[in-house]
Amino acid sequence: PGNVRQLENTCRWITVMAAGKDVHLDDLPPELLHTGKDLPAPLGDGNWQDALREWIQDELRQGHVNIAKEAIESAESILIRTALGATRGRRQEAAKLLGYGRNTLTRKIAELNLDV
Repeated sequence: PGNVRQLENTCRWITVMAAGKDVHLDDLPPELLHTGKDLPAPLGDGNWQDALREWIQDELRQGHVNIAKEAIESAESILIRTALGATRGRRQEAAKLLGYGRNTLTRKIAELNLDV
């Protein structure tokens, strides 16, 4: 995915479509499988911090502002959706996985307008 929103949408898709804890190529959305393009080489050693750093640099080069808010909200959304997916929607368990209290998780879901 080329940006944080695409990544968030992909994570939502995987949360819903993946049958288990492991994600396989056939769990990915069709638009990622049939792009007609070669996948880019992994960034750095392929970790998420390098991917985030590259995204930040791209956003800054393009003159975008308020990128910290967008990145933090996107990351929290992905964390929450993924934890809820892993716990099959059980908020108390998801909150524990994330290191949140149950009320904090409920508040963040409301603040981020998550439909979970």
